[in-house]
Amino acid sequence: MAREFKLPDLGEGIHEGEIVEIFVRPGDAVKEGDPLLEVETDKAVTAIPSPFTGQVGDVRVQPGDVVTVGDVLVVFDGAAEAAPVSGPTAAEPHDEAATPATATTEAPNDKPGLRTRPPVPAAPSTRRLARERGVDLNAVTPTGPEGLVTAEDVQRHAEQGPHAPAPESDADPTTAPALAPVASPDLPDFSRWGPVTAEPLRSVRRATARRMALAWSQIPHVANQDEADVTRLEAWRQRHAATIAAQGGRLTMTVLAAKAAVAALKRFPRFNASLDMAGAQIIYKHYHHVGVAVDSKRGLIVPTLKNVDHRSIRELARDFSALVKRAREGQTTREELQGGTFTITNAGAVGGGHFAPIINYPQVAILGLGRARLKPVIRSDAAGETQVVPRLMMPLVLSFDHRIADGADAIRFMQAIIAMLEDPEQFLLDI
Repeated sequence: MAREFKLPDLGEGIHEGEIVEIFVRPGDAVKEGDPLLEVETDKAVTAIPSPFTGQVGDVRVQPGDVVTVGDVLVVFDGAAEAAPVSGPTAAEPHDEAATPATATTEAPNDKPGLRTRPPVPAAPSTRRLARERGVDLNAVTPTGPEGLVTAEDVQRHAEQGPHAPAPESDADPTTAPALAPVASPDLPDFSRWGPVTAEPLRSVRRATARRMALAWSQIPHVANQDEADVTRLEAWRQRHAATIAAQGGRLTMTVLAAKAAVAALKRFPRFNASLDMAGAQIIYKHYHHVGVAVDSKRGLIVPTLKNVDHRSIRELARDFSALVKRAREGQTTREELQGGTFTITNAGAVGGGHFAPIINYPQVAILGLGRARLKPVIRSDAAGETQVVPRLMMPLVLSFDHRIADGADAIRFMQAIIAMLEDPEQFLLDI
C-alpha cells in the first residue's frame, strides 16, 4: 500500500521551508527514523526522518524547492504502519510573534504538492475549521491583526458567502490592529532593455525580507544618533583579547556593547519590552536576551546571547564565538534564534559607519554600531584649559519604536550606554 509522507508541522509557527538535500532515491529501502531530507527554514536547517519502514516509491521534491506544511515529500510503497509523525519538539514559548500557520487548500502548480500563492496567515485551529466547513482561506476577508484570518472570519464566510462584508468596528483607529503590508506590484520585463539574471530568494533571505517589511510597515521608526569615546575600552579590549581567545572566546566590541546595553535596559525597561496593540498593553520582559546580527553566506542570522546580565564577559565571549561559527555554518538551532529582547548589529566589523537599522519585530529597539575611528576631540582639563586630542570615536545609532518611547527616553537610554562604554569599570568588574 502506497503511503504519502507530507511535510510535518515543524512547530513555532514555521509553515514553509526550502529543500536543501535529499538522502533517498526511488527504490531505496528505509527504516523508520532514517533521514530522508534536510529542510532549511528561517530558523535553522532541520533533518526530516522517515516515519515509515518500507521502500521509497517516488520523491516529489528536489533541492531548491520551497515546500509548505502538508506538501507531499516522499511516497512509500508497502510502508509499514508507524506512529503519527510530528515535527521536531517545539521550544519553550518565547516573546517573538510566531508566523501563523498556513492553509493547505491552495491550488497546486506543475510540481506535486507545491503552491504558487503565498500562504494565508491563520492559526492551526482556524485552518482545521476551514477544512471542516469547506472554506478556501484565500477567499476569506481577514479581520485579525497583520492580516490574520480568524475563526470568526471563516465562520462568517461559510454562513454568508464569499462577498459578506467584514464586521464594522467601533474601535479607536489608533488602537485597532494594523493592516497587513500591501502586496508588491508586478515588475516590468527588464529583459526588454538588456540581459538579466534571476536568483531565487532563498529561505533566510526570504524570511529576512518578510520580517523587515513587517517591521517597517508596523513600527514607526525613529533613530537617535550619537558617538562614544571608546579609547579606554578599546585599550582594555586589546589587553584581554588574547587571554580570552586562548579560552575559546572572541572579545569583540559587540560583546562589550551587549553588556553595556543590558545594564542600560535595566534602568530603562521600556526598551526591553514589546507592544501589544491588539491587547492595548506593553509587555515588559524581566530577562535580557540580546540578539546579535551575524553576516553569513545564507544571509543575516540573528542568534541570541541569553541572560547577558547574569554572565561574565568571558562567558559571553565564548558563547558569542560559538554562535557566530554555527550561524555561518548554518548550524544554529531554533532555540538559539529565539527569545531576543533587544538586538545589536555591528556594521563596524565590515567598515560601516552611521546607519539606522530596522527594528527586529516584535522588539522595540535595536542598537547599530559603526566603525570606530580616530578623531580630533576638544577636551578641557581641571583648570579649564582646552586642547585638541586624538580619541577613538565609535558611531552609535538607536532605532526605536516611537509608539512605546519618546525621543527624550531614547536619548537618556543612549546616554546611559555611552557612559558605560566610555567608563568600562562600570560594567566590567566581573572579569
